[in-house]
Amino acid sequence: MRDKLNESEMTSAQAIVACLKKENVEKVFCVPGESYLALLDAIYEEPEIEIISARHEGGAAFMAEGYAKASLTTGVVLATRGVGGANLSIGVHTAFQDSTPMVVMLGQVHSEHRGREGFQEIDLDQYFKHISKWAVEIKDAHRTPEIVQRAFRIAKSGRPGPVVISLPEDVLRKVAKMNVGPVSRIPKPAPTTEDVEEVEAYLKKARHPLIIAGGGIKSAQAEAALIDFAETNELPVIAAFRRQDSFPNHHRLYTGHLGLGASEAVLKTVKESDTIIAIGTRLSEVTTQDYQIITHEKKLIHVDIDFMTLGKVYAPHVGIVSDAKEALKAFKKIKINPEKWIHWAKEKANSNKLASELKLSATDPINKQVIATLIEKLPSNTIITNDAGNFAGWLHTFYPFNEKNTYVGPTSGAMGYGMPAALGVKLACPKTQVVALSGDGGFMMTAQELETAVRYNIPIIAIVFNNNMYGTIRMHQEMHYPTRVIGTDLGRVAFDKLAESMGAKGYSVETSEAFNQVFDEALKEAGPTLIEVITNQQQISVSATINQIQENKEK
Repeated sequence: MRDKLNESEMTSAQAIVACLKKENVEKVFCVPGESYLALLDAIYEEPEIEIISARHEGGAAFMAEGYAKASLTTGVVLATRGVGGANLSIGVHTAFQDSTPMVVMLGQVHSEHRGREGFQEIDLDQYFKHISKWAVEIKDAHRTPEIVQRAFRIAKSGRPGPVVISLPEDVLRKVAKMNVGPVSRIPKPAPTTEDVEEVEAYLKKARHPLIIAGGGIKSAQAEAALIDFAETNELPVIAAFRRQDSFPNHHRLYTGHLGLGASEAVLKTVKESDTIIAIGTRLSEVTTQDYQIITHEKKLIHVDIDFMTLGKVYAPHVGIVSDAKEALKAFKKIKINPEKWIHWAKEKANSNKLASELKLSATDPINKQVIATLIEKLPSNTIITNDAGNFAGWLHTFYPFNEKNTYVGPTSGAMGYGMPAALGVKLACPKTQVVALSGDGGFMMTAQELETAVRYNIPIIAIVFNNNMYGTIRMHQEMHYPTRVIGTDLGRVAFDKLAESMGAKGYSVETSEAFNQVFDEALKEAGPTLIEVITNQQQISVSATINQIQENKEK
């Protein structure tokens, strides 16, 4: 029974705002639309909630997703009907694969017009069902608080992710008696005594144990607990794909990153391991190198907050449904002698450090020299975001993430992510330096959001590596269909001029010396800055040129 004492008469739109306020939502990202004007008007009346109006729904969704990652809260994004929803679906998919809590509210056509192929009509709850944790339409105004608060609870609980709410425009305006309940506490399940005993038993038999740390470490804010567990038991730690900041990269037990183009040293470490403790990772296609590196003879201890994740890829010898931090706290009871693998762990960590050590020469590509400059000049708490593309290989290979919550990247591999995500990150962490890395292909997919940065005075630094092509796809073309180039060449864009036309600072450089100079200027800027770095088309990846790929195919 609803609590009659706490009931208030308000519109559905006003009830949504009351729920947002209860959840301490401070920023809402959107592209405005007529179908949810009642909700925008209700937000207008709430001074504690700021609307960030973007240029494209995809950009707005990436901002909300980046904001959620950086703030460790739930991102909120609004859009209109089928067209707006379709545009932001890339951000919903990113939040789903990245396990990022996000509540997506989409205006919907008038209830009386449903089923007639009304203007911009899509069954939004069905459209988003398979890429969200829950997709629902509010049909009864008085149930608005119940559904919105449930949406936040689902988005935050278990494996975090996006929830989509469809809002018929007539329902938003309806007045009803509303009851906004308390904010739910996020459940934090812990291992049982039997779970801990099983883990201890497997570790006692191990010779080459290894931790793979995923995004669950970050979500649970378990970084310190992971360091303690690893140090106590001398366990080497590898970061899952694009989760490098889950463990300090300068730590003596850090053994690398299982990402795209993972080093031979990292792959060898996994190959030699006999017991893998996977914590807060879904063991994705990229992390497991096409599901190849965790073989049947290895003992797998898999800890994840979502029971559906356990056994989805690999059947674990020990499967534990637990919050990562709670699991690591429980593992403090484990008593083992790590002497059997101390030397192996040290050797693997040293191998990774040698493989990722950045040594510059005059002939190195500018991509590598840019990363050297970032390492030299950025504070250690700088937050880096990146887009999808081969340019990120230099970042992942050489840049050390030594502090927690300093990296925001899309495990979904979404192009167009880097710069708008950086805007969300900067809004969440206004006192922290934020730098976005993109390729020219990805940057142009959401380049319009640079104007959003100018309009709201969000001072990020956007670095665009420009080789006038879709470089990653060109690399795969050359690997599988050498010299048969089609569709991957791009025209010249003057990114510095593009930035200036939107009111941002713009630079274009072709040498490391020039980059060093303009980067110093960018660090002093009070507004958004873009630096275009002209790169050599031949240097298609960290490890190979186009000519080398072609020569290898001929052999």
